[in-house]
Amino acid sequence: MKIILPIFMLFVGLMSHGQELPPIETFTTSDYGAENQNWMISQDSRNFIYVANNSGLLEFNGYEWKTYPSPNNTILRAVKIIDDVIYTGAYEEFGYWEHNEFGQLNYRSLIPKLDDEVLYDDQIWNIIEYDNRVVFQSGHRLFFYDNSTESFRSITSENIIYKVFNINNKLYYHVANEGIYILEQGKPKLLIDDDIILEDRVINMFSNKGSVVLLTRHSGLFQFKENKLQQWDVPSNPRLRSLNIFSSIQLKDGSLAIGTISNGLIKITENGEIEYEINQTKGLANNTVLSLFEDRDKNVWLGLDNGINCVNVNSPIKTFIDYNGVIGTVYTTLIFNNILYVGTNQGLFYRPLKADEDFKFINGTAGQVWSLFSDNDRTLFCGHHLGTFLIQGGVAKKISPILGAWNFRTVPNHNNLLLQGNYDGLYILEKNKDVWRVRNKIEAFKNSSRFFEINDLNQILVNHEYKGVYKIQLDSTLRHVTDAKRQSELELGKNSSLITYKDNIWYASGDGVFKYLKSKEEFVKDSILTKMVLSHKAVKVVVDQTDKLWLFSQDNISFIENDNLTNLPELHNVAIPSNLRKGVQGFENIQHINKRRYILGTSNGYLTINLSEVENKSSAYTIYLNAVKLKDLNNDTRFLHLGEMGDFKYKYGTIIFSSSVPEYSRFTDVNYQYKLNGQTDRWSTWQKSPTMQFENLPYGDYSIDIRAKIENQLSDNVVNYQFTINRPWYISNLAILLYLLLLLGIGFLIHRAYKFYYERILRHEQIKNERQIIQVKNDKLSQDIDSKNRELATSTMSIVKKNELLRKIKKELKTSTDKKGVKSAIDLIDANLKNNKDWRFFKQAFNNVDKDFLDKIKTEHPDLTPNDLKFCAYLRLNLSSKEIAPLLNISTKSVETKRYRLRKRLNLSHDESLVNYILKF
Repeated sequence: MKIILPIFMLFVGLMSHGQELPPIETFTTSDYGAENQNWMISQDSRNFIYVANNSGLLEFNGYEWKTYPSPNNTILRAVKIIDDVIYTGAYEEFGYWEHNEFGQLNYRSLIPKLDDEVLYDDQIWNIIEYDNRVVFQSGHRLFFYDNSTESFRSITSENIIYKVFNINNKLYYHVANEGIYILEQGKPKLLIDDDIILEDRVINMFSNKGSVVLLTRHSGLFQFKENKLQQWDVPSNPRLRSLNIFSSIQLKDGSLAIGTISNGLIKITENGEIEYEINQTKGLANNTVLSLFEDRDKNVWLGLDNGINCVNVNSPIKTFIDYNGVIGTVYTTLIFNNILYVGTNQGLFYRPLKADEDFKFINGTAGQVWSLFSDNDRTLFCGHHLGTFLIQGGVAKKISPILGAWNFRTVPNHNNLLLQGNYDGLYILEKNKDVWRVRNKIEAFKNSSRFFEINDLNQILVNHEYKGVYKIQLDSTLRHVTDAKRQSELELGKNSSLITYKDNIWYASGDGVFKYLKSKEEFVKDSILTKMVLSHKAVKVVVDQTDKLWLFSQDNISFIENDNLTNLPELHNVAIPSNLRKGVQGFENIQHINKRRYILGTSNGYLTINLSEVENKSSAYTIYLNAVKLKDLNNDTRFLHLGEMGDFKYKYGTIIFSSSVPEYSRFTDVNYQYKLNGQTDRWSTWQKSPTMQFENLPYGDYSIDIRAKIENQLSDNVVNYQFTINRPWYISNLAILLYLLLLLGIGFLIHRAYKFYYERILRHEQIKNERQIIQVKNDKLSQDIDSKNRELATSTMSIVKKNELLRKIKKELKTSTDKKGVKSAIDLIDANLKNNKDWRFFKQAFNNVDKDFLDKIKTEHPDLTPNDLKFCAYLRLNLSSKEIAPLLNISTKSVETKRYRLRKRLNLSHDESLVNYILKF
């Protein structure tokens, strides 16, 4: 037992369930940003998903989740969308939500419309539609809300109402310890009161082929037919009786989805057979399924005790995901004798193709499996890192210890020979007496030979990604290389392929697809296939067992088939992007199962693809604009009206457009593209995010177009939003008016300033001119004064000289002897000396020079005599006494006497200068 038990445990640990399941999309609490429990799910006409969560109402638009807290901050237990009105129920509260003009939800309570009825200490657990009314189910009452009259009716139960059901527009509800009631003519009627119903809890009731089927929590399925309740004899019942069932829905195809506590999801066909079970070890986020919902695309949503799952029940793609890490990364698959063999980095596994059994590990094959090959369905070979194995009945037998068996090819016309490519070159395997062994290594060629094809019996083409394609000529014994030549017409290509397709050898790389022409012994580019490969940016080309050419690219896997009418190759896309299929680049592999079904190896299991369903799939996709937001520099957000043209300030901050396509397929890739008219007339590059944001747009009129590409199909519509970024305040109409007024004001001020300036200039020039004129006049006056002074001086000097002369003549005459003649001459001289004409002439000249002096001094000293004034005038001319004497016809001594007398008249002190005093006037 000590030996057997560990071996048994090891065997169990190396087993993995081989059932292929629908793809599952998982949303964790961190994804949707709310609490873990999700109680009910619904969908609106736009295909948006709404979930009743412990935190409130969750809205999912296909890209992002949004949480609306419940109106009274209690757990939201129920949500149901009827005519695009979102009805919800919580503790002591129920009502509905509607979108406002900004795309946000607003809540309106219906509690005030209950009038005298009260929802006291109770919760709304379920909401359904019945007879154009909304039915809110609480623990003890059913509230019937008529939306047209906004009025209520209700049914009360003493015992707990477990659940209410609408089957073919008939209302049923289960009451604890009482049974199933049906509503007839507005009154409840007890319909079923069997012990099973009294003791157990009915989870679901649905119609099935003319009868009503009841699903209970612990007792399985029952039929109510002809007023009798009996066990429904279906294969799934024993399994259902072993479970604790919590939720259930009937799907559109008549099958059942059943949610359990601790056992996950069970899918049961319309005939009651278990189709599959999905639990946490097979991809569910949690094993407790609180609620179930089927959307319009027939996806089944699971509200879990911790998270949300979306199961793509009708997807043409099914998945086998190795959640336990037992299988590993699948590098090759092969169906041999109706058994599916899967070669991985962990070893070789197998299971029957048509049975949902566990994968079993083939002992001895632990490690990297590179390839699987069968020689016309007779023998199965496994190319392994450790060598070459024959696989027979789940047992591996090593026939070659040579490391790194890449691949195998049959040798033409030699059924007992195989050509094998290894890490270090090529080998010949030989079958002798039903035993395969390594016959020989082909000498003189040591390149790793992962890709090779046999051109004819003695010629092999080998592709090495980093060295190129070599044409190898062998001798007749297939033991030695007689010639090896690199095909120089081909460039080296990472992930390049060398394949046999349509009985020809082809080379495919990033440069295109090339066909080998035996007649020219060279590769020639094929324009048709090259165009297909390059247009889809294929990174790998593979041929399957049906001679179908497969292209692997970042966005798709595609296959090429010849058209039945034209026999020309046609390209068909299966939109599974590389990030979703999760294959190992360079080791892409695909295997034909049957009809149009294929298996594709991935890094954690494999996918199966039904091409018939892919080709028949036709969907119309709609893109929605969910919100337009403005975020200012302080990160404060303002929502814009979705139905009106946006209008906001220049450089308000960031404008954000949120759109989405509500598509929930696990393997459907959605990309978005926009065109901002007013800035560019070109579409942007495709992007994963449906959120577009723009910062610091110039002012002007804009309109944004947003569209989506779902798989390879454009959305049916393009959303458009028009908005205007107003001119900044400094170039607004008011600002421009102010600028004009300011400009006019500045112009006016400049005009005034210029006018003032030039007036000052003119005034300055005028003053300057006037000053110049005055200066000229002054100069002229100075000249006149000088002239007058000269004239005055001349006249003064003339008088002085004349008087001097006369006095001299008089003196001489006095000495003359002729008394008579002398006397007359002296009288004549005296007459001339006393003549006032000289004084008048002098006075006129003096007044021309200093006209106010005589008046001023006369005014100051009115008692001055004319002789005193004359004497003052001579003194003002600063004449000496000697010069004054001739003018007054007196002696010099008399002048001094006259000075003395004048000082007295002027009342001058002894210290004051007479001349200085006179000069002051």
